[in-house]
Amino acid sequence: MKRLTFISLVLISIILVASGCSETKMRNSDNPIVTIETDFGKMVFELYRDVAPAHVDSFLARTDEGFYDSLLFFRIIKNFMIQSGDPNNNGTGGAGYNLEAEFNELPHIEGTLSMARGYAENSAGTQFFICLARNSKTEYLDGKYTVFGQLLEGSETLQEIGAVPVEAQPHGEVSRPKEPVYLIKAYRSDINGNPL
Repeated sequence: MKRLTFISLVLISIILVASGCSETKMRNSDNPIVTIETDFGKMVFELYRDVAPAHVDSFLARTDEGFYDSLLFFRIIKNFMIQSGDPNNNGTGGAGYNLEAEFNELPHIEGTLSMARGYAENSAGTQFFICLARNSKTEYLDGKYTVFGQLLEGSETLQEIGAVPVEAQPHGEVSRPKEPVYLIKAYRSDINGNPL
């Protein structure tokens, strides 16, 4: 009897540990899911339509039309973020429109999907970034940039991209990958990354 109890406790512990090691769970089951395929693997995101509907709808519209396909992750800053969504692949482009800010209370943590912008609060468009960690750099972004999603699966892919060697951009920031890192395709998917 003691042996069965011990085995039961071990099995329960294994289940609890395994569940604790899983990636982020869905925040809202009604939110859409998007998969981003890269040459390092896939990343699956829940999009937070419940807190940033305009940003999510814009991102989905551009995703559906293939806007993000074959773009580069043109900016990578170790322990901070990776950035894409620019058809010029250098931080200067977009789709020709700006979004009104939808700042919210969600923190910028590892795997957070947030919209890049210029100095003006309502200057976001199609460029987005994904946070690599929670630290003083990402804490500074809280309430100043629109969080519109979170990584559900693919943290290994995210961190591999975040570790890519970089060199100086034309304006001097050391953040351009020495070898191109492609966003191969973005598409609506289920939670396992299967296209819808």
